[in-house]
Amino acid sequence: MDANTNSLNWFEIPAKDIKRAKKFYQAIFKMKMEEMEMMGMKMAFFPWAPGTGKANGGLCVSKMHKPSASSGVVVYLNADPDLKTVLGRVAKAGGKVVMPKTAIGENGFMAFFIDTEGNRMGLHSNK
Repeated sequence: MDANTNSLNWFEIPAKDIKRAKKFYQAIFKMKMEEMEMMGMKMAFFPWAPGTGKANGGLCVSKMHKPSASSGVVVYLNADPDLKTVLGRVAKAGGKVVMPKTAIGENGFMAFFIDTEGNRMGLHSNK
């Protein structure tokens, strides 16, 4: 692996209802997601800038994508500059905080929430 590449290239967050999931993530991160259908999947993409080398991903509805709060990959989404702000929006948007903001030493802070689709997701921030 090139030293200048991210270890995370792409992520897919399973969803049952693309409109509901999109509304939730747009509400907690205060951003807009674009929708698309491709290869038999409904998808909504997190904002990204091609060519920057930054990882990206989206929400996916298909037979292969099954939301889960107890198994599977844990993705940590960036909640900088302050994780507390994003966590404060989770319940109002229809999710549930399952681990509050927790210090992880010099690596900042982390938390977990369950989204509207039933996925356990991680958050990370430096503050």
